[in-house]
Amino acid sequence: MFSSTKFNFIIPIISVILGLVAGAIIMLIFGYNPVLGYQALWNGVFDSPFFMSETVNRITPYILTGLAIAFAFRTGLFNIGAEGQVLVGWVAAVWVGTAIDAPAFIHLPLALLAAAAAGAFWAFIPGILKAKLGVHEVIVSIMMNYIALHITNYLIRSVLTDNQETTEPVKQTASLTNDFLIGLTGSRLHLGFIVALLMVLIMWVILERTKLGYELKAVGYNQHASNYAGMKVERNIVISMLISGLFAGLAGAMQGLGSFGNAFTNTAFSNLGFDGIAVALLGGNNPFGVVLSASLFGFLKVGSLNMSTAGVPNEIIEIVIALIILFVASGFIIRWALLQLKKGEKK
Repeated sequence: MFSSTKFNFIIPIISVILGLVAGAIIMLIFGYNPVLGYQALWNGVFDSPFFMSETVNRITPYILTGLAIAFAFRTGLFNIGAEGQVLVGWVAAVWVGTAIDAPAFIHLPLALLAAAAAGAFWAFIPGILKAKLGVHEVIVSIMMNYIALHITNYLIRSVLTDNQETTEPVKQTASLTNDFLIGLTGSRLHLGFIVALLMVLIMWVILERTKLGYELKAVGYNQHASNYAGMKVERNIVISMLISGLFAGLAGAMQGLGSFGNAFTNTAFSNLGFDGIAVALLGGNNPFGVVLSASLFGFLKVGSLNMSTAGVPNEIIEIVIALIILFVASGFIIRWALLQLKKGEKK
């Protein structure tokens, strides 16, 4: 019989396979060659060090937004406001990165800290409203996304610049870029992936090796039982949202201090926060699973840009991603099918 742990491992793998197979069928239906399409997808990532490095850059913020959503899920919350937390973290990091003169060993950590604090503060608002007034965090956090979009645009135009759409580049002392990596790959590869992997370990330690993590998960499972056991439910709800927002804010810093090196106005969302929901679901809300699912998303997003060379529209990959998430969300069907197969083997 399959254990719960095995199911949690097998279902995402089967979901990915089913998503890719369904994508191939869709290509065939519309007259495209799936073999050439997926070959172009593969070459779009592994054909050169440049594209491999760009894939790592794409993976890095996905890891952090995936952690943000996964941490909230693991503690009984749904932080759909990660998108706004990414934006405020991005602008906060660039603000510190452009406004302060300091040695690199002070400037870069300070800019990262500013991004984390901004993201945590943006998550604190729905957290405190949930804890004190019982307002559902989904309602508040999704509205906070739009507030963040317009406030950050205002700050860029009126505070960080003189009515410009793009800020100055962050100072080198606050940048995550590295001359050696740039010279080696010719890409925008930066040191942010180290920060992301460090956050993976921190999340795992908090949830699996600390009293705080135990309490946060307990409150997520059952607030009434946790309160009866003497845990501070309201405090733990707020702490969960703060930590979740911290991860999302750092995802913004990866963009502002690394991939782009500046901040700019947006007419729409970056979708890093929303994609983080899919990353967390596919990763089973496990920090190490998030790394794998973020890697898959980065691979698909970057590789799809090369599919046009095979005459296949890259929008096909968006369909594949959607189908993968659909299969993950319908995991009970896969679970039932596996159990039926197991019963058939016994007969």
